[in-house]
Amino acid sequence: MRIVITGGFGFLGRQVAAALLDRRTFRGAPIERLVLADRFVPPDSSVATDPLVDIVRGDLIDGLAELFAEPVDAVIHLASAVSAECEADFDLGMSANLDTTRALLEAARAQSDAGGRTPRVVFSSSVAVYGSDPVSPLPPAVSEATLPAPRSSYGTQKFVCELLIADYTRRGFIDGRVARLMTVSVRPGKPNAAASGFLSGIVREPLAGLQAICPVDPGLRVALASPRRTVEGILRVAEVERGTGPGRLDGAGPVNLPALTVSVADMLATLRRVAGDTVADLVAIAPDPEMEALVGSWPAVFDNARAAALGLEADPDFESLVRDYLADNAEAIAYSLAAAPDGAPID
Repeated sequence: MRIVITGGFGFLGRQVAAALLDRRTFRGAPIERLVLADRFVPPDSSVATDPLVDIVRGDLIDGLAELFAEPVDAVIHLASAVSAECEADFDLGMSANLDTTRALLEAARAQSDAGGRTPRVVFSSSVAVYGSDPVSPLPPAVSEATLPAPRSSYGTQKFVCELLIADYTRRGFIDGRVARLMTVSVRPGKPNAAASGFLSGIVREPLAGLQAICPVDPGLRVALASPRRTVEGILRVAEVERGTGPGRLDGAGPVNLPALTVSVADMLATLRRVAGDTVADLVAIAPDPEMEALVGSWPAVFDNARAAALGLEADPDFESLVRDYLADNAEAIAYSLAAAPDGAPID
């Protein structure tokens, strides 16, 4: 079993790789090689030193020949330019998201056409494929049956890739899977260029003793998932067998990973309850109309039935996301926080 992860040293790439290396199997078979493809390899990455891991460094489109030089059983395609980047630089988004994905699909198709294994290609899509405007408002709860109508270049690029994967799967070139990711919170590390990045920053930065800006009205509701639940969802979609019945992937359509619906005000209140006033007061509200319009066009409430049929559940509440972050990133916390039985902080 040879598996490729694109964006293998990005945040989710490292998490998915670590989960696979921990169990060392995929679809019940031993993993023989795990190939991590990325432009940048951190010098201190623990996954890079695992004996099962091979590394392909550089632009993905330039490394496809090397990735497919040996048979590939599965590709987990996480590499992507993010939302705000794609709004600022249209050509970057088209190249990194659309052109590179199509080249990857063609490389997978070439393996299949040559009589080799039909690769399983798992694509990380996004809630940004959906959009709302006064002419075509979203339903109260969005499901996979809701027609995507993206309001951003990033969402458009992701949706076009979804359609390509569906057609390549229909033609038998690949076994394609699409997991639509909710906004992942709380992400560790440095801020990135995603429009939704503040939904981690308003927790991560204050806990590190840094100021943070909230660029939207706190009343805005958003759809979130923890890193743990996101990785669980990606791997479940990657491994599940097709067919009807509980625990199987019915049809070839995308799966919206489970969403926790919460308002930004609730997020800030949770931070205050868990970490105290000193931390919570580091967040300033400074609305950015363009950012608010972009993030506000994404749906916040989802019908999670398709994901639930695969055994996936949403996070129970935002406090669990904050406490997961505290548990997993103790080195990034500037304060000594110990939770009392009632959840209040002890200074």
